[in-house]
Amino acid sequence: MSEKWSLRLIRIAAIFGLIGTILGSHMAGSGSYAFRPIHAHILLVGWLSMFAWGVFYRLYTVKYKKLVNLHGWTAILGAIGLTAGMWLQFIKPFNVPDTFALIFYIVGGTILLISFGLFVIVTFLADKGRSKA
Repeated sequence: MSEKWSLRLIRIAAIFGLIGTILGSHMAGSGSYAFRPIHAHILLVGWLSMFAWGVFYRLYTVKYKKLVNLHGWTAILGAIGLTAGMWLQFIKPFNVPDTFALIFYIVGGTILLISFGLFVIVTFLADKGRSKA
């Protein structure tokens, strides 16, 4: 299970990394830094955190597979929810109501916060040895 989540999280990280660098390139080319907070969160949460979690799951085995599964899904949903919510809240691309955008942003961030909490628990339940690959 850890190996499966390792690759899954690293692939998601790669997608976030590509999106983040495209946003950075767009901002540099256009001279507009409106996407700056979204760009930063996509790279920090989407690229860096997902990649680090993927590497962790590659190096360590966690006995509780359901916990790994729960962490992985909350990580993905939280990162997407937070960054998409920020986009809706700050950029207002579709003129969605402010309340909807704010709730989307808050729910995504809360799911991501749960994911970070779950990861703390996972680190204390990991075996010291490498996972078998």
